[in-house]
Amino acid sequence: MSGQQNSVDAARLQEVLDGRWAHVRKAVRDGLGPDFVTVHGETGDEARSRISGLIRKIPIDVGVVDAFPAAYGGSGDPGGSVVAAEMLAQVDLSLMVKAGVHWGLFGGAVVALGTAKHHDKYLRDIMTVDLPGCFAMTETGHGSDVQQLRTTCEYDPATGTFDLHTPHEAARKDYIGNAAKDGRMAVVFAQLVTGGKRYGVHAWLVPIRDEHGNPMPGVTIGDAGAKAGLLGVDNGRISFDHVTVPRDMLLDRYGQVAPDGTYSSSIENDTRRFFTMLGTLVRGRVTVGGSALAATKSALTIAVRYGDARRQFTRPGDEREVLLNDYLAHQRKLLPALAATYAYTFAQEELVVTLADVQSGAGPVDEHRQRELESRAAGLKAMQTWHATRTIQMCREACGGAGYLAENRLPGLKADTDVFTTFEGDNTVLLQLVAKGLLTGYRDAFGSLDGWGRATFVAEQVREMVLERTAARSLIQRLVGAVPGRDEEVAVTDRGWHLKMFEDREKHLLEGAIRRLRAGASGKKDRPFDIFNDVQDHVLRTATAHIERITLEAFVAGIERAADPAAKALLSRLCDLYALSVIEADKGWFLEHGRLTPARSKAVTGVVNDLLRELRPQMRTLVDAFAVPDSWLNAAILREEAARQDATAAEDDAVRAAPAAVAQSLSRA
Repeated sequence: MSGQQNSVDAARLQEVLDGRWAHVRKAVRDGLGPDFVTVHGETGDEARSRISGLIRKIPIDVGVVDAFPAAYGGSGDPGGSVVAAEMLAQVDLSLMVKAGVHWGLFGGAVVALGTAKHHDKYLRDIMTVDLPGCFAMTETGHGSDVQQLRTTCEYDPATGTFDLHTPHEAARKDYIGNAAKDGRMAVVFAQLVTGGKRYGVHAWLVPIRDEHGNPMPGVTIGDAGAKAGLLGVDNGRISFDHVTVPRDMLLDRYGQVAPDGTYSSSIENDTRRFFTMLGTLVRGRVTVGGSALAATKSALTIAVRYGDARRQFTRPGDEREVLLNDYLAHQRKLLPALAATYAYTFAQEELVVTLADVQSGAGPVDEHRQRELESRAAGLKAMQTWHATRTIQMCREACGGAGYLAENRLPGLKADTDVFTTFEGDNTVLLQLVAKGLLTGYRDAFGSLDGWGRATFVAEQVREMVLERTAARSLIQRLVGAVPGRDEEVAVTDRGWHLKMFEDREKHLLEGAIRRLRAGASGKKDRPFDIFNDVQDHVLRTATAHIERITLEAFVAGIERAADPAAKALLSRLCDLYALSVIEADKGWFLEHGRLTPARSKAVTGVVNDLLRELRPQMRTLVDAFAVPDSWLNAAILREEAARQDATAAEDDAVRAAPAAVAQSLSRA
């Protein structure tokens, strides 16, 4: 069976995948040519030099500065800037990270945490990269636990300045992008101290190099050294030895220090203020998840196209060898990963829409929507980056020895995305944040964890509170409501059954976590850490089930946006594969908890295999819809296989022509 039998127009699928910001995607595809793509085999110094030059050549109109206010030349569209960054990830991941550090983290912090005086003075130079910057949050001793940073910044009313200091080695700012070579200014996060009292973590604008590239007085800058990937990003280390910082360099949107040292804030609680400040920076996390997904699309495109050209072994009686993509084992590798990639694409689109709506809205921030945004951003970033790590490795293996060569891009994609599982938040910590959000939902409705009423009352409330949906809500509720009481009466491919299975698993896991927490609270009231630590495995499973459920619902909503009937039908079958692949992968849980019978469990596997055979002719269409330009893929394997296909086709033509030529010769004789 050939992968060229395409009954669905890839362009119709692309329209659905490109979504609200299709114009941004087109601008980046059109605006970034071959000069921007990854160069294989560079040294670290060569890569850094190339990326430093390229970031200044990125056309502003491709969307990289869309998040900046319109008054300074942006468009006030944070969603557009996220999508532009995702597209950069398909060109060169070092370029994406360099741009993300400068415009997203450094510039984004100035926009979100600063006020008009900071915007007027710095934003234009940040947008043009005349003022290269970095984001100095992480410390050697504290990464995920930002609230416990050790760097201090103490105000002295006698001089009207702050004293920024690194008290010990563990407080050194570490892994800081743009610091080792290019950064001239940093947004530095430290503990604010004034009047002898600490007010928690705040951020300051701090010059770290002069116009000649020399470190400023009291600032020590080092290189983080060789890394596994992202060679073009100059990660460094920064320490401060009692550096004087003017009072007006405090990014003071959420906390102000008067000339006499008096501290004031519209948010009195230190912890709430801290999380409000960090919440404004959620765009970086959304960008990392989306960029990992973009890299995954490139890897799948390379592997699928290679599998449609590379042949191995013959069927008995056949002269032609079999295409790799015609083997069930190969389909088992690539197609479920493709289905999950589509699912995450729709979930990412929904997340970016929410980000744009929350951060672009006028008036006060809706705290409920902000919390939901942060939770989904955390969970999707974790799931997408793990998906990237697994899938890119699988694509490398699917291409055999060719996949190990740098010229075929896959080793670089693997190395460059590996850090994403701990970059912008360690994935395990992020899933705990998701679980905490779900548990907080219980607490908001019922009070403390050990103060609830009847379990039946809790279960009734879970459906209304936890299973909130942001897209296709009425459709999903209708599909779930139509599922009969007995699973045996429902087809394995019934969408309502898929949704119900995902919902039931999430609810059961969450209710089980609550019961275990309540039991722990009754016996360990004075040990809150142990209470949570004892159920940590359970809450992580709960968070995973939650993200898989909202991802499936986003896929269902995405299908509804397809205008072309053939595209909608193909997406529906791919959604079947995503849902059933998740159920198959977790069939132990579904069997253990009575959600599947052994016979139905076997039926799930059988239907998955049927779907693989059905979707096989559309594999090339599915990756073509990602619309990654060939020059961006930059894989020699694709050029070589295209030439090999042409040669094979010529041989086939010659073989077919031979009998006719012989017959003609005999007739003449």
